[in-house]
Amino acid sequence: MKRPVFVLGSPRSGTTLLYHMLLSAGGFAVYRTESNVYNILGPRFGDFSVMRNKSELMKVWLRSKLFKVSGLDPEDITSKVLEQCKSHGDFLQIVMGEIARKQHVDRWAECTPEHIAYLREIKQDISDALIVHIIRDGRDVALSLDKLGWIRPFPWDKDKSRLVAGLFWEWIVGKGREYGRAIGRDYMEVRFEELVTNPRPVLAQVGRFIEHDLDYDRIQQAAIGSVAKPNSSFAAESASDAFNPVGRWKYAFRNGELHELERLIGRLLNDLSYPLADTPGAGGSGQRLACMRAAYRGYFDSKLWLKKNTRLGRFLVSTDLSWL
Repeated sequence: MKRPVFVLGSPRSGTTLLYHMLLSAGGFAVYRTESNVYNILGPRFGDFSVMRNKSELMKVWLRSKLFKVSGLDPEDITSKVLEQCKSHGDFLQIVMGEIARKQHVDRWAECTPEHIAYLREIKQDISDALIVHIIRDGRDVALSLDKLGWIRPFPWDKDKSRLVAGLFWEWIVGKGREYGRAIGRDYMEVRFEELVTNPRPVLAQVGRFIEHDLDYDRIQQAAIGSVAKPNSSFAAESASDAFNPVGRWKYAFRNGELHELERLIGRLLNDLSYPLADTPGAGGSGQRLACMRAAYRGYFDSKLWLKKNTRLGRFLVSTDLSWL
């Protein structure tokens, strides 16, 4: 097998688009879903070297979409997992390796966005993994996350849901960049805006990094998934010929809201060379916003630590995994 590729980043940042571009290029196992191994299955079932945990995992996994789209034989893959799996990374490599062999290709990629917060664990388990971190303007991400209701604010912040979504973007992108610096040459960053507006040079750069031919014309001809149809949370807009996912934030925020969001996440936006709007805003004292930022970063950090390091982590993911 050639080196596996992880296309990761904040949810709603374009991970699916870039992943489907890789699949459309050919040579990768086609698995059109997120594996959710580290962020959901790991915390839910615990240590994969324990036979009881692996048995419980397979009972649930075989009933999920994750298995149904794999095309694998249930008895064969269960046998391999129970016999060979010793870690979360082992499970992912066994499953994806079998899918690749079944499809007669020698490579696989994975695109669960939130796995960007598990880079240390991924590299410990899969030492030859290559990480492509796709980054999108946090103001556009905040709008998309909020529209889907994926990031829940505290009860007293229900009217600040876009700000909370922006804080989540800042937190998870920061985690990915911090871990990426430790990884070094096996980590690269890609800007969503450059990928959609000028894809050929971006794909050429990614292709050199992962050592794979990402021919843009071939990608457009195959057009798997979101390459052909945008995976947008703004469905009506995506059906329009004038669809443009870049810079939606410039006209979508309420009065004063953009000013507050930029005060909360402006430092990272600046570090990533996203120009600030510098709009005057009506509310939000600096102290209140600083307290808000500290509270949510503490919450996100605590939740991630519990999922990674304690048995309580299983209660932080749904006990009903039938939706996977």
